[in-house]
Amino acid sequence: MPTSERPAPAYPAFEVLSPARQTVPLVFNSPHSGRVYPPDFLAASRLDRSAIRRSEDTYVDELFAAANSHGAPLLRANFPRAWLDVNREPYELDPKMFSDRLPHYANVGSVRVAGGLGTIARIVSESEEIYDQPLSVTDALDRIEGYHKPYHRALAAMVGDTRQRFGLAVLIDCHSMPSAVRNGHSRQRPDVVVGDRYGTSCAPALTGLVIELLRGCGYAVARNKPYAGGYITEHYGKPARGVHALQIEINRSLYMNERTLERTASFEQLRLNLLKFIGDLADAIDAGLLAPPAAAE
Repeated sequence: MPTSERPAPAYPAFEVLSPARQTVPLVFNSPHSGRVYPPDFLAASRLDRSAIRRSEDTYVDELFAAANSHGAPLLRANFPRAWLDVNREPYELDPKMFSDRLPHYANVGSVRVAGGLGTIARIVSESEEIYDQPLSVTDALDRIEGYHKPYHRALAAMVGDTRQRFGLAVLIDCHSMPSAVRNGHSRQRPDVVVGDRYGTSCAPALTGLVIELLRGCGYAVARNKPYAGGYITEHYGKPARGVHALQIEINRSLYMNERTLERTASFEQLRLNLLKFIGDLADAIDAGLLAPPAAAE
């Protein structure tokens, strides 16, 4: 069914949580915390409802909603990453997933597509296949046109408006990660990973401050490994133009039971620590940590 004929969803595809007035040049984004799973998607999946949620950044939008208390907006997706990933280019698609031919402009050769995690994901977690039947290209393009592109129009507008108002913008892309990676053996991950695309998406002083503030909250923090930032960090982070982008990955074991997806007793402490972190970051930016670019484009 063409996009124009699809019925309107019963829920908003995404939401902007806004303070009464934006007072800082910070924009927060939670693209993978969506928990509304379309019934036809669940019906088409070979996974049960528990397994299909393993790629979800559960509760990350709630943890970072504290941004509103410090005068910063937060954009969050309601649709799940397993259905559509907005932290990918619009057309990073795996031709092996589809029953018909992809358009010529599709990026079929990216590393993310090869790993099963394109715009329309083939797997959840590290290896579990989502579908047991090929998808139609029309369905994929409907998701992209109806959800991916509107999401990025909203995010681009938030970042652009912030830069125009304050002379600069800082985008914090908020994610979570499994507590351990399993490649034949289990290896624990740090509490937080801060990604700046190896220094290209954000001023070093800002990356350094974010790491310092998070360590000051008592967390073990790594930079760029194993997550340097995805499409959002790379696409929006243009420090020379006054737009800085960082990806923050929170270890899920800090706040939830990874098997049951239930909040643990430490959820509230993490939320309070992030509230303090956001406030301290806002104060540092307000005090002149970052200078706007010398000349507007």
